Amino acid sequence: MDKGYLKKRMEEMVDRRNCLKLMGILGFGAVAPALIAKPSEGKLPANLNQVSRTRPLMGTFVNITIVDPSRDKAEEIQEKAFARMGELIKIFDRHAADTPVSWLNTRGVLNDVPPDMAAVLHQSAYFNHISKGAFDVTVLPLLELYKATFAKTGGPPKVQQIKEKMALVDSDKIKIDKQGIRFLKEGMQITLDGIAKGYIIDQAANLIERHGIKYALINAGGDIRAIGGNGPEKAWKVGIRDPWGRREYVEVLELNNGAVATSGNYERYFDKDKRHHHIVDKTTGDSPRETVSATVVAPTVMEADALSTALFVLKPHDSVNFAHSLADVETMIIARGGKTFRSKGWKQVSS
Repeated sequence: MDKGYLKKRMEEMVDRRNCLKLMGILGFGAVAPALIAKPSEGKLPANLNQVSRTRPLMGTFVNITIVDPSRDKAEEIQEKAFARMGELIKIFDRHAADTPVSWLNTRGVLNDVPPDMAAVLHQSAYFNHISKGAFDVTVLPLLELYKATFAKTGGPPKVQQIKEKMALVDSDKIKIDKQGIRFLKEGMQITLDGIAKGYIIDQAANLIERHGIKYALINAGGDIRAIGGNGPEKAWKVGIRDPWGRREYVEVLELNNGAVATSGNYERYFDKDKRHHHIVDKTTGDSPRETVSATVVAPTVMEADALSTALFVLKPHDSVNFAHSLADVETMIIARGGKTFRSKGWKQVSS
């Protein structure tokens, strides 16, 4: 067996073992990724090295793979990319008490707004607007209600409780100006989980590109950003997980210089039937029923993340029509019963 290949596989196994230990120590729940970066096929050119590192971040495994002539440079840039992600997590982690997002949720106002947070909130407003409210970062009160009620009673909240929380879901009631950010309704809260993760990955990818790396892949628990291919004239392979587990993948994509993300009802859910989960339709106060999985290919992970959530909320036909209205966006929707809906250009990005 090739010694270089063996060394690389040993490094990857050690990384994953260490990450599993850390996940246990830190209490993270590892969610099975909806998208899987497939192992490389064939050998790289002799002048290129592939360096892959995995770490527990954002409640999942984050892998950064860089292909470059210099192994030392690849390892150095990996460290810088992970560090940049760590800086941004300290802004957007709503589960930690000392982050700007947590301060805003606790106080309803934030005067000293980090530029990265302002950028994500402005983009959130944009996606809320173009999706006609299907993407809305103010759904946190509803999500917290479902989480608490299922934990306490094993069942969903009562209709009146849901209606009370629905009254707090309205992105138009977030005021952003030179003085800062404030909620116009008492009790409002936001979750940027459906967009900030993508922003963090994109910022790490931008850093990698600025340092002259031509080939790289970031896989954050299934949110994937590709820089170039897996070496010259060679695409990265990304498998879309089968929601029912009947096979490993329902489809495999070839990805170059772009991003892909999937929202699925099997990622985080409150009941064993997966009828109530982490995606909520603010018009009903409950999780959508028709869609099981929504995959989006877009130029950035932030765009793919936000749109996959919005398309999950919409009806499958409406989701495909919405994707058709957007530049450089393709989608595949898997509905209950296994029926699949694809945008017109989907076959151009799949294999």
